[in-house]
Amino acid sequence: MRTDYRSPIISQLRDQQIRYAPRAKKLEQINRAEKLLGELQPRRTYTYEYLCYRLTDFRPTSFPNTKLTGEDAGHDLRLFVEDMSDSANMCVEDAGEPVLTVSELSKAFQVSTKTISRWRQQGLVSRRFMFGRRKRVGFLKSSIERFVADNRDRVQRGRKFSQLTDQERQEIVQRARRLARAGGCPAEVTKRLAKHCSRSVETIRYTLRQFDKDHPNEEVFPGASGPLTEEIKAKIYQQYRRGEAVEALAKQYCRTKTSVYRVINEMRADRILELPLDFMPNDEFRRRGAERRILAPMPLSDTSVKKARVPKGLPPYLASLYDVPLLSREQERHLFRMFNYLKYRATKLRKSIDPATAKSSEMDAVQKLYDQVVTVKNQIIQANLRLVVSIAKRHVDPADNFFELISDGNMSLIRAAEKFDYARGFKFSTYASWAIMKNFARTIPGEYKHRDRFRTSQDEAFSLAAEHRSDHFGQELAQNQRVGEVGRILDTLDSREQAIIIHRFGLDHSREPLTLKEVGAEMGVTKERIRQIEVRALNKLRLAAQEAKIDLPD
Repeated sequence: MRTDYRSPIISQLRDQQIRYAPRAKKLEQINRAEKLLGELQPRRTYTYEYLCYRLTDFRPTSFPNTKLTGEDAGHDLRLFVEDMSDSANMCVEDAGEPVLTVSELSKAFQVSTKTISRWRQQGLVSRRFMFGRRKRVGFLKSSIERFVADNRDRVQRGRKFSQLTDQERQEIVQRARRLARAGGCPAEVTKRLAKHCSRSVETIRYTLRQFDKDHPNEEVFPGASGPLTEEIKAKIYQQYRRGEAVEALAKQYCRTKTSVYRVINEMRADRILELPLDFMPNDEFRRRGAERRILAPMPLSDTSVKKARVPKGLPPYLASLYDVPLLSREQERHLFRMFNYLKYRATKLRKSIDPATAKSSEMDAVQKLYDQVVTVKNQIIQANLRLVVSIAKRHVDPADNFFELISDGNMSLIRAAEKFDYARGFKFSTYASWAIMKNFARTIPGEYKHRDRFRTSQDEAFSLAAEHRSDHFGQELAQNQRVGEVGRILDTLDSREQAIIIHRFGLDHSREPLTLKEVGAEMGVTKERIRQIEVRALNKLRLAAQEAKIDLPD
């Protein structure tokens, strides 16, 4: 239940207190507002000066003589209490008295949750509390008692209207069971029963929920009311990202659209929290006007850029790297400063995100900053890729795979960009060259050692053997046979396991193999979960290959 403020002045006061009042003051004003609510008379009029003074102990200089009816003032003060308690992030344990949720209050008075919503509009004061990690509407016991004392007839009417006989409950359960066996989802069944029985949807839902609770072995919708597993949540999020409608997902998993949206927000928040946002800190980021200076357009180079000479013997896609102009010292500093500042801002925004209560606007802001981070990072990397080529050419020998060296060097370049501190005044090429050469010095001797260890006396004989032209037709048949065998044993896996194996080992030939973290990001789960599923899938594939009598490498 949510309505707008009737008085823009009270709404403005709410905004000021949320923004500037300390938490202790907010809690004090919440209690003042609820006390004032008990004194207001609907037909009287009250000045804004009086209301503001009762809430804050200050007399306003703006709109002091503006008047509100008691009914409008009561309506806005109830919203004021809820909004202020929401901003104070008050834990339910700190309330000082018992607190009932909407469902608990509904059960206590044997009325529907819709009736509770009507009571809130008619004067029942609600607050927002932190129940664990989740923020929910709650009612203080004293607020409930005050409302009941002032509205005894209304409460009795609500109980009388919502009271079902045992025969009506039994009929509702039996009809719901038949519809569930026919394939109906809880939301759909509840709506149909509400229309048939001339009852509210909340009454039907409460009746079925109460039956499931009292008869755990005879649930109307087995498993549909329980919590979703992490695996199912990840599947819902993955299907949503592929373009499936929320309505279709709600029907498929027997959940409400609200529940599906909540799962999507939670999984998206988990993914946002795993984004790599480590940055090199700098005092400049916290100075006034930092955003305007740091995010300004990149400065132009002072010197004219000459087209670089392309080394001989490079394939076209490596030669194209020399078409990207090098960065001047000022341009390089500008990009690295922007790169780290964007991650600094995204990290600050991300600290306020809680998966249980994350807002789309907050996640959109972090995602937008991260997309800008990736863009700037790519600009830095592309301008320095030729550095990897030049260093690799100095380290390669006839026994090495030049393109593997390029690949290793590119990874070193990317890691160097993440760790480079522009504030020290060095050129990035100096730092990156050291990182790339250190990586080559570590990996190349290891490859030599590996080759020497497995070299046999037959190597020279093989190198002197006559060259025979390869049988392309035979090779194609062998390749087709291998593809067919791989396809058959992949069919022994479920769809998720197949997707992980294909992504990890590049079996679709349309993209490079992905890391565990990259696969996890695509599928909406952690990289540790991807690793566990991959191990399980590989064990299945080994068993399937043995049963199919396919030769496996040692």
